[in-house]
Amino acid sequence: MLPYEDVALVAATSLPYVKRSEHSAAWFIGMTFAQLLQRAGLQKHEVDGLAIASFTLAPDSVVGMTEYLDIAPGWLEQIPMGGASGPVAAQRAARAVQAGDAGVVACIGGDTATAETFVNLVENFSRFSTDAVYPYGAGGPNTVFAMITRHYMEHFGARREDFGRICVAQRENALAAGRAIFNKPLSMEDYLGARPVSEPLHLYDCVMPVAGADGFLVMTVRRAEALGLPYARLLAAGERHNAWAADPVHFRGGWGLYRDRMYEQAGIGPDEIDFVQTYDDYPVISMIQMEDLGFCEKGSGPEFVRTHPLTWNGGGLPHNTCGGQLSAGQAGAAGGFLGTVEALRQLTATELPNQVAGARTGMVSGYGMVNYDRCLCTSALILGRGNQ
Repeated sequence: MLPYEDVALVAATSLPYVKRSEHSAAWFIGMTFAQLLQRAGLQKHEVDGLAIASFTLAPDSVVGMTEYLDIAPGWLEQIPMGGASGPVAAQRAARAVQAGDAGVVACIGGDTATAETFVNLVENFSRFSTDAVYPYGAGGPNTVFAMITRHYMEHFGARREDFGRICVAQRENALAAGRAIFNKPLSMEDYLGARPVSEPLHLYDCVMPVAGADGFLVMTVRRAEALGLPYARLLAAGERHNAWAADPVHFRGGWGLYRDRMYEQAGIGPDEIDFVQTYDDYPVISMIQMEDLGFCEKGSGPEFVRTHPLTWNGGGLPHNTCGGQLSAGQAGAAGGFLGTVEALRQLTATELPNQVAGARTGMVSGYGMVNYDRCLCTSALILGRGNQ
């Protein structure tokens, strides 16, 4: 695998999430694009690459966005990978910059949310869900992830309190960061006492659909330094799809198939990662990622969260330091960008209210596109602090 030399990720940008919006996905993406330009001090004609992830942009695509944004890029990427999209966008944009196919790539995930969008998405998410799930009254992801959670609990001894530790810590992180939809404290008692949704999942195990967008720019280190921008370096990246397809119930993802190569490429090990941002549509998935990324052995996730603080300032493994989707909400495909954008903030800013002290390296993982019984896409990045 070729190293990601001379690649910089800059200008971490989030358009504030809202519970509902009459604005279109194109509006959220366009507003994020404008903020990226402002943050980087660029004119829009200087952006010659565009990578987009969105569920609700249809029938438009990244092609149509070029007209809306009034740009003429030479490199485009539509990333249909949901929660895995952010790291995939970063990896592919980095290769485009390295190859000289683009000089500045804007990577944006964005979606709107109305009363109808989630229902329409669930009903028509995939042929598997349309033919094999929805007709039997099991529409939506909650039932799938209830099965995954129950299987994990029965096989590895996890308790609801273990998942609660993830949710409660993320809420504490969200309150410090100050950007989340859910902005009230969450205690373990609150978590355990919440109403059931699809056993063993209860209210605070499930993300809430919202509207919003997240994005960043990819360019050369030389260009970032010439612009005077703080940046993060891409040290390693990976993706894998439809891994472990023979497993009867999902309990591991594709990350374990490429994590060792990533650590070797980055020249560090899991014990040298200062924080991790996992995709957290449900807490069991974050726990699986902690295992598969090498922070603990398979099946030892429950013990890991019992013994390692997960808050931004707890001295353990800072995890989802902005609160993750379980506190910020899930803005469609933007949820796949949330962790990458937060990692960039941690590695390029110096005065965050939730700043991980002394952080030099961070890991981001993505997980997306649930079909009949599992999500098919996994992705990951290792990032390092650049010029600060």
